Amino acid sequence: MTSQAEQQAVFGMIGLGTMGRNLLLNMAEHGFPVVGYDINPKQIETLENDGAGTPVKGFTSLPDMVKALKPPRAIMMLVPAGKPVDDVIDTLTPLLEPGDIIIDGGNSHFTDTVVRDKNLDQKGFHFFGMGISGGEEGARKGPSMMPGGDKEAYQSMKPIFEAIAAKVDGTPCVTYIGPGAAGHFVKMVHNGIEYGQMQLIAETYEILRKGLKLESDEIHQLFAKWNEGRLQSFLIEVTRDIFAYKEPGSDHLLLDDIKDQARAKGTGKWTSQVAMDLQTPITVIDTAVSMRDLSKYKTLRTKAAELYGDEYPTLDVDKEAFLESLEEALYFSMIMSYAQGMHLLYQASIAYEYELDLASIATIWRGGCIIRAAFLEDIRKAYDTNPKLEHLLMDPAVSEIVKAGIGDVRTVVGAAVTSGIAMPAFASALSYFDAFRSENMPSNLIQAQRDYFGAHTYELIGKEGVFHTHWTAMPGKP
Repeated sequence: MTSQAEQQAVFGMIGLGTMGRNLLLNMAEHGFPVVGYDINPKQIETLENDGAGTPVKGFTSLPDMVKALKPPRAIMMLVPAGKPVDDVIDTLTPLLEPGDIIIDGGNSHFTDTVVRDKNLDQKGFHFFGMGISGGEEGARKGPSMMPGGDKEAYQSMKPIFEAIAAKVDGTPCVTYIGPGAAGHFVKMVHNGIEYGQMQLIAETYEILRKGLKLESDEIHQLFAKWNEGRLQSFLIEVTRDIFAYKEPGSDHLLLDDIKDQARAKGTGKWTSQVAMDLQTPITVIDTAVSMRDLSKYKTLRTKAAELYGDEYPTLDVDKEAFLESLEEALYFSMIMSYAQGMHLLYQASIAYEYELDLASIATIWRGGCIIRAAFLEDIRKAYDTNPKLEHLLMDPAVSEIVKAGIGDVRTVVGAAVTSGIAMPAFASALSYFDAFRSENMPSNLIQAQRDYFGAHTYELIGKEGVFHTHWTAMPGKP
């Protein structure tokens, strides 16, 4: 028989892996009676052991979990993106009643969320997709959450989500993002920015190791120092810790034993793909995706190293001055990563009618999430000052920060290029900036070339209309 406490459960979770279990425990620790389902009995045991003394209960029977929920039922799925989400929905909906709420808390592609939203609405169910960031620790202690879709459904869940979210200056790091798939879209872009910043930090490690020949302890101390200043962020913090971690009994860093082949779950690639669809350049993110892909070709890279050499001379620089330039260059490049991501959100908001509040998005990213950083407060202020700001680099305060770093990023990228050290994301950030600030790009030549070989036409400065020229005959043609 179901107990009274179970009958009054206000939230259910399908999928009790690390994220699902910790979110549920977070809710229970805030006094919300909750239930969870997983096919694996060990997950149920872990949930109930970790949640001892709190109002949490696990089930290996989905119908039993549904029965334990107070109507209208609210159930979140935290399962792998793609077909597993649809399979869960197909299994779950016959157990529910119209008016119940289904939440997809995974990293689903936003186009899938659009389809599910429409289908479930037609069946009388409330549905919204919600991006969740913060990893294992964030889920348990306070994540950043990006819900979008059925606003009425979110409002009913708002007290729970605001209670468990990370807090910055007393403000919960959760807000309604927008209609349709807005929540999952924003989380996707969040992850794209994350890709870019991780690549930038990895390239920083590369030049410290190959260019300055620093030892691991020196790198650890450097990241610890940087985390106390303008670069303060979650990713700098975890990088600091990685450069101090040794397995028990080991005399070297665990990092040194990890293969240099980075994996991905697809959100970075999706960000690049949709940015191309929207004709919005996000070069730092694109580069990060490409470098993860290149890292997988380990055998090929090893052969190339034998063919071309893999030696790097120590940089002929003043070490302390160069480290100061590197800090500034990393800050500059991370700003480019954020600026490109925010520009993509601006363009997507128009194209998909999301009506995104970029200041609110920056606000909820300040805590609980992977890309949280001190600079997000500058982003929040920029969009709060001008909600119609088209591009972050056009904000006066941000522009002053960027101007201060231009010389340093040129110094760092120049030194890397001269020494043969790959820093493609840094170079991409700098080239993006240089192209962005160019009133006249060389694209007029591209248009002339297109018209020459394909009669694609061109436009003229100060003259209306489109034009085509019969250029000098191509080689080999009369």
